[in-house]
Amino acid sequence: MRWRVAVQIPLHTQSSAEAYIAGSEWRDACLLGCPLHPAGGCSFARHGSYPRVTPQGLRIARWYCPQGHQTFSLVPDFLASRFPGLLTSIEAAAVAAKEFGTQERAADALRGVEVTLPSAMRWLRRRVRAVQMAFEAVWGLEQHIPVSANLTNDVLLNLRRSLTPQLLCKLPPPLGFLPSHGSARSRAGGSQHDMGPDSEQDIGYGASANVRCQLCNAISPILHRRRSGTCCGPGMQTAACNAAVPACT
Repeated sequence: MRWRVAVQIPLHTQSSAEAYIAGSEWRDACLLGCPLHPAGGCSFARHGSYPRVTPQGLRIARWYCPQGHQTFSLVPDFLASRFPGLLTSIEAAAVAAKEFGTQERAADALRGVEVTLPSAMRWLRRRVRAVQMAFEAVWGLEQHIPVSANLTNDVLLNLRRSLTPQLLCKLPPPLGFLPSHGSARSRAGGSQHDMGPDSEQDIGYGASANVRCQLCNAISPILHRRRSGTCCGPGMQTAACNAAVPACT
């Protein structure tokens, strides 16, 4: 069976996008076991990485479970979920829509040179709606989470870093990792998203001989090397890792 989808897992990190890229920190991110087989016994292994179009030069670490035909990707905190680019850029668009008085003015200022005004309006409305839904979802959680509706000082980024992966998986994008209920992928794959880069370019994968495989129940302890390196995925641990990894594929 050919796998087609990947599960996104938040990677809590204090690194900025620039530091993450400069240090190639996706090489040090580790998923300490298979989410599908927590008791071990499968051939869970690192499966290279794939690029994001924006920011340029950034890659996402990925793992693969052959028995489950499933890939898993560690998405660092500063990246928007299921949107291109950074969380701060999504927030900046929503702030501009408010500061310019009308969405037409904001859309023209942000995207008018690149696309037509109707296209710019659709681009902006998607981001404003997504931010509103994210805040409504946070306020609707049973846990009391203090959050300001004033979009300044990286509110979305601070929320991503402060919430547990379990809560983030209950929140919609760009903050959380909950898929859209109306999407085809949601009906077909639960909390999964299309695997691979967010571009039309096909990405090749390394041969199995170039992938370092580790059994789920035979993973050695991880030594933390960077401040950005530890987090917990939904039911799984992720961490910085000093072990060598295969070249990006």
